[in-house]
This record gives sequence, C-alpha cells and structure tokens, in this order.
Amino acid sequence: MSKVISLPEEIENYRDRMWRREPDARVEDASGAERFVEDVGFCATMTDARRPGPSLYIAVCGRRDAHMPRNVQKDPESSLTWVLKDEVMRRGRVYYAKLAKGRATFIAPRLVRHFNALWGVVRKREAELLSPDARAILKVLRREWEMATCDLRESSRVTERARFTRAMDELQRTMKVVPGEVVYEPWFTYIWTLAEGRFSQELSVKVKREVALREIARAFLHGAGMTVRGELAKVTGLSRVDAGKGNQALVKEGYAERLAVGVYMKREMGKR
Repeated sequence: MSKVISLPEEIENYRDRMWRREPDARVEDASGAERFVEDVGFCATMTDARRPGPSLYIAVCGRRDAHMPRNVQKDPESSLTWVLKDEVMRRGRVYYAKLAKGRATFIAPRLVRHFNALWGVVRKREAELLSPDARAILKVLRREWEMATCDLRESSRVTERARFTRAMDELQRTMKVVPGEVVYEPWFTYIWTLAEGRFSQELSVKVKREVALREIARAFLHGAGMTVRGELAKVTGLSRVDAGKGNQALVKEGYAERLAVGVYMKREMGKR
C-alpha cells in the first residue's frame, strides 16, 4: 500500500486561495465559474475532497473538506454547482465535456489545443481510431451541426441506449463532440454540437506532444503549488510516465524544482 504524503500547510493554504477553498472566494455565479476555470486552467465538475485537484463543486462550497452528500437533490451546494455547470456549458466560453476516464471537465480556452494534442483524433485517422458507432454519430452532426439526443440516436441509427452512450463518451474523450445545452422540459435531453464549431481556432492549432504535457503540468502546478507522486496523473488521466515528463520539463525550464521522486514544487514557492 502506497504511503500517503501530507502536504505542508503552506501548500494547503496556497491551494485554498487558488482553488477557491475559502468562504470569501467561493464561486457563486457563472462568471465566477468561468474566471475560476481560467485561473486554474482545468478542473473537475462534481468531485469533492476525496479526489485530488481543483473542482467546481469544492469552489462553490468554498471549503477544503467539502464532501458530496448522498442526497444531492436536496443539497443547495451540489444543486448550485449543477445549475452553474449547465449555464457555463450553454455560454460556451470555456470547454466542457467528459474527457479521460469519463470525467466531466472544464478547460480554459488556452489549454484546449494542449488537451487535443494528447487525446484528440485527427480527421484522417478517424476511420482507424473511432468506432463505427462514433463515426455514424459524427457524420450526422457534421451535417446538422447540433441535435438533441433522441434525434441524434434516430438519425445515426445507433438506437440502443448503451451503444449510443459509449459512442458519445468516445466522441467527447477524443474532443470531437461537446454538449452545447441541456433541456429539462418537456423532457431531459442534451443538445450535442461539434467541438470544432465552438472552439475552431483553439482546435486548429497543432501542438507537439511534449509541449502539451509540459503546459498541462504547468497549469496544474500553478494552481497546486506542489504536486506529489501520482497526483497529476490522477487529476488528468495521464499515465504516470507522461505526467512525469511534463513535470520534468518544468524543472528543466526552471519553473519547478524536484524535491523527491514524483514530488515537484513551483520554484517561487520555495522563495517565500
């Protein structure tokens, strides 16, 4: 069993400020949520203190020890987070989708190209890398640009619910499709749209893999102050090897210093 490494209180306090884990800094509206995503670079949506990394839910709670209750429907903080998620998604100023390991994630526009370099699939390799169901759905969306779930299932002929869900998760993970809006009346449904329709400029920029690893590691370390072994991999869905490459590139650049195996600190933190 791996040893749990306790972070210095100075680092926890830094994360409190950067990740909005303080009552005075908590996120209360969509504009605040967008500013939060811009500041941290990327964050989870509904994770609590039991998972590492910045989270919109924790930022709404404004405290370090936020835990999601069992009955989320009656909890005002989880309800507000869900409402803000819907509004930010609808506004389309930051990227939102289920990415690596199916995690609902917000990404600041400046990092979209870096995430795409790691998880995106270029058009010429879609036939090789995407499943037939995913390609069928993508073909429909490229013709219609946006469509509700039920209509998209019918038009793509991927009518079995489980198959459709797997294909949509695949298209979100490869940064092809994003939910553009959610409708609750007369029934609940997502309105799906092409990622390139909302973030065409960001997705058109080509980035080398090593640059993408470095910049994603930089964004996390900027908000975290310090990262322990395996933390960046858990937060992003990267392999530990790739996460290490990103952190090591920051050391080489002088942005970070290596304290131990897998432990890196933002260099300016050591000067405080």
